[in-house]
Formats: sequence, structure tokens, C-alpha cells
Amino acid sequence: MSAVTAPIASAEDHAALAGRLGRAARAASLVLANVPAERKNAALLRLAALIDESAGTLVEVNARDLAAGAEAGLAPAMLDRLKLTPARIRQMADGVRQVAALPDPVGDELERQVRADGLEIRKVRVPIGVIAIIYESRPNVTIDCAALCLKSGNASILRGGKEAFHSNTALAALVARALAETGLPADAVQLMPTTDRAALTALLQRDDLIHCVIPRGGESLIRFVAQTSRIPVIKHYKGVCSIYLHRDADPAMAAAIAVNAKVQRPSVCNAAEKLLVHREAAPALLPVVGRALADRKVELRCDPDAARILGAAGLATKTATETDWDEEYLDLIIAVKVVDDLPAAVDFINTHGSAHSDAIVTRDAAAAEQFLNTVDSAAVFWNASTRFNDGFEFGLGAEIGISTDRLHARGPMGLRELCTYKFRVTGTGHVRG
Repeated sequence: MSAVTAPIASAEDHAALAGRLGRAARAASLVLANVPAERKNAALLRLAALIDESAGTLVEVNARDLAAGAEAGLAPAMLDRLKLTPARIRQMADGVRQVAALPDPVGDELERQVRADGLEIRKVRVPIGVIAIIYESRPNVTIDCAALCLKSGNASILRGGKEAFHSNTALAALVARALAETGLPADAVQLMPTTDRAALTALLQRDDLIHCVIPRGGESLIRFVAQTSRIPVIKHYKGVCSIYLHRDADPAMAAAIAVNAKVQRPSVCNAAEKLLVHREAAPALLPVVGRALADRKVELRCDPDAARILGAAGLATKTATETDWDEEYLDLIIAVKVVDDLPAAVDFINTHGSAHSDAIVTRDAAAAEQFLNTVDSAAVFWNASTRFNDGFEFGLGAEIGISTDRLHARGPMGLRELCTYKFRVTGTGHVRG
């Protein structure tokens, strides 16, 4: 996992690099697919210990990336994603330990049938094979993806962004050390040694060696990967998430959930970007919730009805434009709209949302059930913050991403979502007539 900071010179070199990484990963994947859970867990526990031991060094290395990012004019949301704090480093290590503690999905029997002639057919979980993960900013993704792919028996090729190059290289070195010390294939986890976009393009053509690509980052990166790749891609483009306050929502609960969903970490994809309020409840609910958001420095971009109610309560607002309803801010901004009823809220979410995470706040179980059934998103919530759409919170361990696709995986992708299956058929000399 040596670091290469200079661009690779030619298309031939890009193709050679992609081929070398892919072949090494494919060979490692065939070994890793049959490594017992105990050996994989030993590597993960060693990795977690190395992360803890290296916390000080990781913060120092990360400071180089932060300084370069600030100088390059990265937005505050991007700098927040990039930053490694002692708490985030501890969370990385804890996430690895949680993955080690989870049951190994490889080999799980999904179905079994025995035909009348005695032929036994079993459907069992197996690793996908080689997974390439393309990501930006967040260096913790290096560890999350390495751990999940390793535990699920997949080899991984990791390609981080240039803004986190030093942090990713330092973390990848810890992964390499954990693999070496526990006797697992050195190429089970490989960090792509360049951030050159042309090298990524070459990698995305190797559908003969790589079985799945998962991009994590901004919409432009994900669209580039989806449009360029010859390999199947699991993705979500953005997180346009909504909180809908039904007519009987408890004001204190509504304020607490809206503030948490917007403010707790505004730069992530499961943060709320839209606040919808039932027309009958808006005069009572909006001032309470709006003030709670404004007190946390959230800018309120409102439709005329919401602006009138909030203005009468003495709160400053800005006028929402049509583009605001589709915008992912990743910042302390929320678009606020008064809707006529529950069906109108659902229609708004299904029209303007991104099928990621959406929530209803209500005391009415029937209304909640209607919302949960009719909102077409990967995760829907009743009286809970959208921030819970997360592999760690769902008990999956560190997640490899949140998918809004409909084929293979949807929502937080944990160990089981990193597996496919094969059929194992056992006979006693059976032949087909």
C-alpha cells in the first residue's frame, strides 16, 4: 500500500495499474472466501487495537489534509467530513470491534429443498468477490469498508479522494499491518496508490476482475462512477430527507426530532433538508419548531404560508424557490413548506425526495402506518430522527454505504448485503432424463 502522489504518466500505465490491482484482489478474494471467521476476527481485532494505538499520529496526519483542504477552499461541510477527531477515531475502532463481534454471514443457508428423487438443493451465502469502493472526504470510510469487506470474505480496492490522501494512506497502512500480523492475504485490502481520475476510469473498466463498485461521496462523483463503470454499481446520488409533522404531532417531540435530524451533523446524507407541516397544525407547531431550529443557527427557507406564520412569531426567514425543494444543502439550512394533508406530504416526498430517509411525527398510528407504507424510500421513520439510518445504529456494524437502489441492496449495507449466494446441489449419481 505504498503512496503515489504524482499522476501516472499514460493511459497504458493507468490500464496496467488497474489490471495489477484487479488481478491481485481477485486472487486474494478466492483465498479470503474460505478463511474461517476466527481468523478474520483476529485481523479485525488487531486492526481495532492498532487504530487506538495510533490515534495521536492519525490526528497529526489528518491535520495535513485539513490544512490543505482549507487552503484549497473546501466547504465547511467537506472539511467536517474530512476531520478525524479522537472521538471519531475511537468510533472507528469500536466499529471494527462491532463488525468482529457480528455473526459471519458466509455459508449461511438461505433455503433448502429435497426433490422427490432425493436431489438436495441448498442456497447459501457467499462473498461477492472483489469490491471497489470509491469515496471522498471521509477517511473513516477506509476502515469501515476494509472491515466489512474483510469480514464478509470480499477483497476490496479502495480509492479515496485527494483531499484525504495522507489520512487514507495512514489508515491503509494499519490495515496492511493487521493483515500481515494475522497471516491473511496482503492483497485482501488495497488502497489505490493515486487519486488520478484517469486511473479510476481504467479501474472501472475491469469488469473481468471486479464484481461490484460502491461509490460514496458527492453527487458528481457518484454520477461519474455510474456513467463510466462497466461494473455493476450500488449507489445513492444524494440525501434529500424530509421530516413531516402531522396535525397531531407533539410540539416538543417535533422540535427535538427536527433539530436532531437537521443539526446533529448537517453534512451527512441522512440529515433532514425539508420540513413539512400539516396545514391545520402549522399555526401552533411551526413557531415552536422554527424557533428551536433558529436557536441552533438554522436558516429557514419558507414557502409563503410558512413564512407568514414564522414571521408573525418574530422569526427571520428567506423565501424558498422551486429549486429549494430538490436541494441537498449539507449545511444549516432547511426548506419549510406547509402541506394540506398527509397525502400531500407523501406526494411531495416521493416527487422531490431522493428515496433515502424520511420521517413522520404523529400520535396517530393509522397516519403513521399510511406514511410508512406509501413513502417510497429506503428507510422510513415514525417519531424518530432520520439520523438513525446508519449501519452502526441499525446494529450492522460500520456500514459500507447507504443504497437507494432497488436491486441487490437497499438502505444501510452491512455484512449480509455484501454477500450474494450460490446453489449447492448434492446427488447420489443423479442424471437428468
